Amino acid sequence: MKALQDLGTPVAVAAVSFLAGSIPFSQLAARRFAGADLRTVGNGTVSGTGLYDVAGFWPLAAAGILEVAKGAVGPALAHRAALGAAQDRPIGCVRSHLGALAACTAIAGHDWSPWLRGAGGRGLSPALGATMVLAPEGTAVLVLGMATGRLLRQSGIATLLASLALPLVLGLRRGASGIVLGLCVCAPILAKRVLGNSPLRSAPESVASRVRSRLLFDRDPARA
Repeated sequence: MKALQDLGTPVAVAAVSFLAGSIPFSQLAARRFAGADLRTVGNGTVSGTGLYDVAGFWPLAAAGILEVAKGAVGPALAHRAALGAAQDRPIGCVRSHLGALAACTAIAGHDWSPWLRGAGGRGLSPALGATMVLAPEGTAVLVLGMATGRLLRQSGIATLLASLALPLVLGLRRGASGIVLGLCVCAPILAKRVLGNSPLRSAPESVASRVRSRLLFDRDPARA
């Protein structure tokens, strides 16, 4: 019974994080202001970029704030939760990395939203919210990657490098817990880039070609 009670907090935080992350604010704004389905716009990503293309700046600004904020919900709960379990027990290990678990599930909810039948964005916005709560230097890394990508018109590569840099930067700043957090943030982002919102075998190119293009450039070869 005590083990179930100990497990209750991580399960509850993960569930709340996933549900908050799964709310597709960009899609709701696109529907409301432009009558558009972002899954059919551009590369099919349910993101701020697609929202801006169909509805302009102000819907993007409003939805963007909410997309970032939803990523902070679970990590904020984790930050406030009592983490008193012994570190040498399995449950204690889970609880000691509760913030990382919350960040990962929030991003996963955004990336594979049940409200969009498994479609979603890439997870950068909720990642910003999660890292603002847990490790602001991680937010700086992601913002720098996004800004550099915009400036150089190479957003795919720049955000990829920023995501890969997270475990290193957070590890240098926070040790093992920082590495765990960095991995928990970048893993769903990179997985969604590769898996996308459409099957890997839905085009004439080889699977390897699509994986490479999605991972490096966040797009399919046919849309280059």
